Amino acid sequence: MRAPDRKITESNLAEAGAILTIDLDVVRANYRLLKQRLGSVRCAGVVKADAYGLGAAEVAQALASEGCDTFFVAHVREGVVLRDVLGPRPEIYVLNGTPPGAETACATAGLTTVVNSLEQLAAWRGTAKVLGRPLPAALQVDSGMSRLGLAPEEVEEIAADKSLLDGIEVRLVMSHLACADEPEHPANAAQKEAFDLLRASLPAVPASLANSSGIFLGADYHYDLARPGAALYGINPTPSRPNPMRPVIHLAAKVIQTRQLPASVGVGYGHSFRTQKPMRAATISLGYADGWHRRAAAGAYFAEVRLPFIGRVSMDSIIIDISALPEGALAAGDLVEIIGPHQPVDVVAGHAGTIGYEVLTDLGHRFHRIYKHA
Repeated sequence: MRAPDRKITESNLAEAGAILTIDLDVVRANYRLLKQRLGSVRCAGVVKADAYGLGAAEVAQALASEGCDTFFVAHVREGVVLRDVLGPRPEIYVLNGTPPGAETACATAGLTTVVNSLEQLAAWRGTAKVLGRPLPAALQVDSGMSRLGLAPEEVEEIAADKSLLDGIEVRLVMSHLACADEPEHPANAAQKEAFDLLRASLPAVPASLANSSGIFLGADYHYDLARPGAALYGINPTPSRPNPMRPVIHLAAKVIQTRQLPASVGVGYGHSFRTQKPMRAATISLGYADGWHRRAAAGAYFAEVRLPFIGRVSMDSIIIDISALPEGALAAGDLVEIIGPHQPVDVVAGHAGTIGYEVLTDLGHRFHRIYKHA
């Protein structure tokens, strides 16, 4: 996790090949929008995978300043580092649960494990016995995604034998929606029904089902705690409708050089593009080593003009067609927009045949990062 106090200097801006700007005030605004939609239901912040690649330390601190007191990570190590950043007060849940051998580290950091199996439950119960104190946990049930969570027969075992929860302070019963971004999908109602049946056999504690898209399915899916992640970072939680969230990031790449290309020359590896006529091109400092998908046949923008990619994406560079710009309008060191107002993250994902989640989490660490906040 990156330290939140990096100093921006002219030197490191000059050295960077590309600049990734992350607007923490917009993250906070997105959180407020989701809270408003949830009403009295509590709203957590999912900051797993380094806050979807945008910096968990910075993002979590911004959310905490907005009143968020509950966070979700995927791994114990993520939780341990986040605890150092946030201090002792916020609750930090570990979604994947505690792997064998990591139970003491998880408990020592004051993390709340998400129990996904009877094996995890037994290990957490044993750790509580060794430490001589109750340990907090969420019980995740598999309501129909078949990914993580206690199976119905395991829930029945817990209901039949209360000693399985000895030493465990159950704080939450939760599950995860598989098709929440498709509001009409029958799996949503089926999972809600299954979730209600399963949690009826477990301790009467707060419940959580809604992810980012689940929040927009309506109040019936909100329960006591919602767990948005992608929506906080500007990804559209309602893909079939206009995006209700504000864009969080702006990615700009520097021009390395410009050149005149004659007709009938190959461009880039494999000469997958050949010029049909004379044209002007620029090479920008961005490539698949930066997490830019090799199949993402998008483009760049400069002065409101779209500049198509030509040839293949290389490890450290991409060639763009700048013929639509006036000659001399673009020079070495200038920045072109890669992700931003003209080309939001979901549009980039569409060009790459993927989803915004993958685009964000793949963004590399070679970019110079600027965190904007009041």
